[in-house]
Amino acid sequence: MRAPVSWLREYAELPAEVTARDIAQKLIAAGMEVESVDAVGHDVTGVITGQVLEIEELSGFKKPIRFCQVDVGEGEPRGIVCGATNFVAGDRVPVALPGAALPGGFAIAARKTYGRVSDGMICSEAELGLAESSPGILILPADTPLGADFVELTGLRDEVLDLAITPDRGYTASIRGVAREVATAYDVPFRDPADVELPAETGESYPASIADPTGCDRFVLREVRGFAPDAPSPLWMRVRLARAGMRSVSLAVDVTNYLMLELGQPLHAFDRAKLTGQIVVRRAEPGERLETLDHVVRDLHPDDVLITDGSGPISMAGTMGGLHTEIDEKSADMVIEGAHFSASDLARQGRRHKLRSEALYRFERGVDRDLPLVATYKAARMLAELGGAEVLPGVTHAEAPAENVTITIPAGHPDRVAGVAYGRDTVVKRLRDVGCEVIVMPGRWVPDDDDVLTVTPPSWRPDLRDPNDLAEEVIRLEGYENIPARAPRSVAGRGLTPAQRLRRRVGRALAAAGYDEVINYPFVSAGDWDALQLPADDARRRALRLANPLTEDEPLLRTTLLPALLRTLGRNVGRGFADVALFETGLVYRPRPDAPTPPRPPVDRAPTAEELAAIQAALPDQPLRVAAVLAGAREPAGWWGEGRPATWADAIEAARIVAAEAGVELEVKADQHAPWHPGRCAALFADGTLVGHAGELHPRVTKAYDLPSRACAMELDLSLLEPKASGTVVAPHVATYPVATQDIALTVAGPVPAAEVEAALRAGVEAQGAGDLLESIRLFDVYTGEQVGEGNKSLAYTLRFRASDRTLTAEETTAVRDAAVAAAAERVGAVLRGA
Repeated sequence: MRAPVSWLREYAELPAEVTARDIAQKLIAAGMEVESVDAVGHDVTGVITGQVLEIEELSGFKKPIRFCQVDVGEGEPRGIVCGATNFVAGDRVPVALPGAALPGGFAIAARKTYGRVSDGMICSEAELGLAESSPGILILPADTPLGADFVELTGLRDEVLDLAITPDRGYTASIRGVAREVATAYDVPFRDPADVELPAETGESYPASIADPTGCDRFVLREVRGFAPDAPSPLWMRVRLARAGMRSVSLAVDVTNYLMLELGQPLHAFDRAKLTGQIVVRRAEPGERLETLDHVVRDLHPDDVLITDGSGPISMAGTMGGLHTEIDEKSADMVIEGAHFSASDLARQGRRHKLRSEALYRFERGVDRDLPLVATYKAARMLAELGGAEVLPGVTHAEAPAENVTITIPAGHPDRVAGVAYGRDTVVKRLRDVGCEVIVMPGRWVPDDDDVLTVTPPSWRPDLRDPNDLAEEVIRLEGYENIPARAPRSVAGRGLTPAQRLRRRVGRALAAAGYDEVINYPFVSAGDWDALQLPADDARRRALRLANPLTEDEPLLRTTLLPALLRTLGRNVGRGFADVALFETGLVYRPRPDAPTPPRPPVDRAPTAEELAAIQAALPDQPLRVAAVLAGAREPAGWWGEGRPATWADAIEAARIVAAEAGVELEVKADQHAPWHPGRCAALFADGTLVGHAGELHPRVTKAYDLPSRACAMELDLSLLEPKASGTVVAPHVATYPVATQDIALTVAGPVPAAEVEAALRAGVEAQGAGDLLESIRLFDVYTGEQVGEGNKSLAYTLRFRASDRTLTAEETTAVRDAAVAAAAERVGAVLRGA
C-alpha cells in the first residue's frame, strides 16, 4: 500500500513541520510496517504550462514529425519539435524549457533536430514520471493558466509511504485507515472521508439478491445513466493514482480505483446494457465457466463466490470481473456494485485460480461492512461531476443479518498484560481512538475490583474479537518502547531433560564423526513409499494426510526420516559435492489403527481433562528418530595414501556411535528390510529390542533418488534407546595394571556373520568366569582365499584383557583365550587357523 503524504494530510490535520519520515517513525512505533519513504517528483524542475498555437507537419522523415509554436506566457512563442500526434492547436500542454530536468536525471536543452531548433520539449505522462508508458502528450484542461509551474500546479512533488499491510489490519490498506492511525499518533483531528450524508432511499436500483449469505452478507447497487465514455480523468486524480502505484485507465475505472484507495472498499462497474435479468450472488454450479478481464476462460469451483445474472456468471466476486460486462469506450449506462464478501472464501478463491488483484488484496484482509453504501454513492456522484452522468434515484441493498460483536473487559486487563499501569482513563481513550464504543461500568463486587468496560469494536476492525485484542490496541498506541524490559528470572534446579541431553550428545557425536546435520520439512508424498521399495503391507505406508498441505506434491506426514534425507543427499551430490555424510534428528508420525476421531473443543474455554484425553488418544505415535546417509568417499585420498569409499559398515558404525551416547551396545544381525539391499542390511538390537536398521541402499532406491551407487543409510529409534540410557554418567575406572592382548584367527563358513562369532567369543570368556577381565574384542582383519578353502573366511580378532587388582599372567590369558575359541567352535563351527 502506497500512501502519498499530501493525501493523508487531507484527513489528518498534521502540523506543517511534520515530515514523511516523522510519520513513518510514528507508524512503526504504533505497530505498522513501513518499508520505505519515497520522494517523488522532486527531480522534476523547469516544467511549465503552455498552449500550442501552430503545428507545422514536417515531411521527408520515416515517422510523423511536427514543429510546434508553443506559448508559455513569455510573450514570444517557442518553437518545439515533437513526434506525438495526439494534440491539436489550442491544446494546453506541459513544456520542459531548456535547463529543465525530468525524472532519471534527464536534462533538457535547446538543440537542432530534424532541420529545426527545438527550444524545449512537450512532455508526456511517462516523461513526467506519472506512468510507465503513455500513448502521447499529456493534454491539460483548457482552463489551465499559462506559464504556471507544472509541479506546483499539479502537486507532482510529494512523499509516499510504502506500507506492508499485515493480514489483521486490512483497514490500513486505504488512505482512510492510514490517516486515522496518523491522526491518532499525533493526537490531531481526523476527518473521515466515509462520513457522508446519504440521500433518503427512494426505492431499488437494478434488482439483486444474495443466494448464499455465507459468501456475501451485503450487496449494494446504484445506477448512473448518460455517462460520457470519452470524458478524461482529471489530472489531480491521475497524479494521485500514479503516486499510489496504479495506472490511469479511463474515468469510470479510475473513479472506482480512486475510491478503493481512499476508503478501502473495492468497487466494480458493470455495463448496464450488457446485463440480463436479476443479479444474484451465489456459489458456482458444476460445469460453469467464466472469461475474466484478463481474457482467460476459467473453470469455476463449487466453492467460488460469483456475481451472476440471467446469462450466468458475470464476475468472480471480489477477485476479477467478467469480460462480457466490462466497461468499454461505448459504455454510457453503468451499474456500480459494492459488497462485503467473506474474507476467507475470497482468499481461497484467489489461491485456487492463482489470481491476485488490488480488490482481492483488501477483501482477504477484511473490509468495513458499512462501506458499500457510502462508496457506491461517492462513486456515482464523482461519475456525475466528472463524466456528466445522471445518478438515478434509489439503491439496491441486499443484506444478510450480521451479529454485532461486544467485548467485556476489565479496565485493568491491558495493565496486567503489559506490566504497565495505564489506568482506566487511558484505556478508555485509546479504545475510543481506534473507533470503539466504550461503556464504563464501575466495579461493584469487591472494593478493589476493576471497572468493567463494555466495548463495541467499529465495523472497520473485524480483527477485534476478545479482550487481548483490545489490550494490544492500548499497548501499541501507548508505545511498545514504554514497556519496561526485565530479564526473566531463572528457576534453580531445572535443566535439560534426559531425552534432551541424549539428543544433544547424539548430535555432537555424529558431527564429530564427520556428519553434517540437516533439518527437513516433515512432509512426504505417496510416491516416496514406492521409491523406497516398501511392501504394500508395510506399516510405514500408513501416513496422516494434512488438511491444508503447503504443497499438494507432499501432503503426508513422514513415517520415516529417510525420504527427505535422501532427497537432500541427492541435491548435494547433484551440485558437485560428491562426498557427503548427513544426519537428521526428528519426529516421525505413525497413525494408530484404532485411533478415535478427535473432538473439537470450543474456543471460548480451556478443554476439559476428558477432551484432552480424547485428543491425546487420537494423536499418532511420534517417536524420536535419528537417521544418517552417506555417499562417496568416507576417507579422502591424499598424500597420505589412498582413500576409502563409504560402505555399509560405516552406516552400522554411525548407529554404534549413537548407541554409545546412550550407553548401549548394539547387537548386529543380518536382515532384509526396505529400503536396504537384501544382502547388505543389518538389523540393530539393544538388549533384545529392535531399534533400527543400517546398511547399503537398494539399487532401485538409489536410482529413484538420483544417488550414487552403493549409497548407505541408517535409522535408529531414539525413543527406544533413551529409556535404556543411564541417567548418571559414571567416569570409567583408570586401571594401573598393564593390558594383556591375545590375537586369534578363526576360520568360519562365509555366511556366518562376524557379530555371531564375536558373541560366541564373549560367551566363552564369561563361561570361564573371566567376563570382568575382558576389556574389548576388535575385529581387525577379514580374509578369503585358497588358504581357508572355498566358501570360508578368516576373521582375526584382538582380545584385550586387564585386571583391576593385579598383572595377568600368560597362563591366565591363554586359558581365557582357549575357552573363547572353544565356545566359537561349538556355537558357529569356528576353527582356529594354524591348529
